[in-house]
Formats: sequence, C-alpha cells, structure tokens
Amino acid sequence: MPRFLPILSFILAVMQSHADELKLGLIGLDTSHVVAFTKILNDKNAKGHVPGAKVVAAFKGGSDDIKASYERIDRFTKTLKEAYSVKLYPTIAELCQNVDAILLESVDGRRHLTQAREVILAGKILYIDKPLAGSLEDAISIYRLAAKHKVPLFSSSSLRWGKNSQTVRNGSIGRVTHCETYSPCSIEPTHPDLFWYGIHGVESLFTVMGTGCRTVKRRTTGDGRIEVIGKWDGGRTGIFREGKGYGGHAKGTKGESDVGSYDGYAPMVADIVKFFQTRKPPVSARETLEIYAFMAAADESKKQGGKEVPLQTIPKIQIKK
Repeated sequence: MPRFLPILSFILAVMQSHADELKLGLIGLDTSHVVAFTKILNDKNAKGHVPGAKVVAAFKGGSDDIKASYERIDRFTKTLKEAYSVKLYPTIAELCQNVDAILLESVDGRRHLTQAREVILAGKILYIDKPLAGSLEDAISIYRLAAKHKVPLFSSSSLRWGKNSQTVRNGSIGRVTHCETYSPCSIEPTHPDLFWYGIHGVESLFTVMGTGCRTVKRRTTGDGRIEVIGKWDGGRTGIFREGKGYGGHAKGTKGESDVGSYDGYAPMVADIVKFFQTRKPPVSARETLEIYAFMAAADESKKQGGKEVPLQTIPKIQIKK
C-alpha cells in the first residue's frame, strides 16, 4: 500500500488545484481580447500562460450600430466554443450564477453600466475592459454602484503594464516632471474621441505621471494628429499625442527614460487573476476616473476651439470590503 501513496498524493494535488481554479465568465464576445485572454488562461502551453483561473462561460452580447462589434462577434464566439469549449448563457444573470468572477469585455463602452449593474447586483467581482464606459458620468456611476454594494472592480488598458512605464512609475528616474506618450487613436463616432483607442496612450501617460492633472488643452499638430496637453500639480506636464505604435519619453528629477511600451496581455491578465484571488484592485478608482476625466476634458477643449479647460471634479470613491 505505501508504494501507492505518491500516486495518490499526486492525484489529490491535481484535484485540489482544479478545485482552487477560479471559474471565469466573459460578457461581450465582440473583441479580440476574449480569445487572447482565454488562450492565456486556458491553454497551459500558451506563451505567458497564467494559472489559477479558467474561462468556462460567456454571454455573447454585441452592438448593432458598431461595425467592430457586429462584423466580428460571430467569429470570436465560434472560436471560444470550438477551441475552448466555452458555454454560452442567454442572460448575464444566468452567467453570474455559474462563475466566480467576470471579465466584462464588450467593445461598446455604452453597454458597460447596464451590464456591470447586473454583475454587481449578483455580487461578482469584475474586471472591465477599456473603455470603462461610454461617458465620464457612466464611469463614475459604475464605481459608485460597486462601492454601494461592496463589489471590487477595476479597469485598465494593457499598456499600463509596459515594462518601461512600470519602471518609471516605481521611481527609476525620480519624480516625473514631463512626459509625452503616443498611441494610435482611431475614433468611433458613438464614443468620446479618446475613449475608443487613444485610451492606450493616455493610460501610459497616467501610469507614469500619476494623479493630479488639473487642466487640459487639446489641439492638432501640424501634420493633423490629435495632441492633448495636461498640466499637473507642481508645474508638471503630461502630453498625449496620436501616433503610430506605442511609446513615449519621460523626464524626471533623477534622469529620463523611454516609456509607453506594449509588452503583451499576459502581465495584465496575471494581475487580473491576482485581483480575483485577493479582491485588491491593482489600479485605484481615483486614478482610473481621472483618466476618463482627462479624456472627457479633451473633448470639451475641442468643442471650445482648443481652450484650456479644467478637469471635472472626481468624487472620492472607496469600495470597502
């Protein structure tokens, strides 16, 4: 009998590891992220595989008035069903009953408040993909609702996990006094200009600069690109500029460094799983809402012909456990 103990121990260990594995649900199958994230989580042979959670179910969702949604949703849904055996549920309520946590992935930020409300009322912890919402007001409402029901959530672009941005955030060049970042900034007419894709470069900017932006001025460069200049506390300046690819440069009290790199989804997915396990968001509500206030102010500056406008006051929101 003793010779079978190692085999028995191995079997029990495997059973325990599967028992501890979180069951995740997807909402909105109209973005490439649902396939990319599922591969990282479910495929043990995938580059950057993240253990501890597995996508098992989904609510299809979709938006009839956004081409990026209705042209892609069936393809991504088919991949999830055939390659990863993801089970579809007809409602968000039923989905929530069968999973431990939610990845809200709908490409249409306008849908997020309604969809997040169902998840929050079901008491499920959730990550909300970019854009957090279709307006600053909806973004604030999501966090307020989560705080009321004590449901942890966070939202972020994967650009926050760029290695050089994180190194600078952690103090490699001292206090950052000036930073410029860039990213593609394709526009979707149903959303504020920067919410759709400019969010990536803006996320990099705030990763490096932190909170404290007070005013924003938007203009157009000589070659027709969007440029948004923010003034931070202490005379610091942060600039987002539309560009090809992802990158930027920062200057600090102890030197300077390139920032804004894109280093894949795996680092963010790892922190999402850690968040689901610990219930501690890696990005604060304050910082995320200030990002959306920055982008909303950029739209207001555009409406006012490029005038400098103050950021809307962000309410203090804290989600207590």
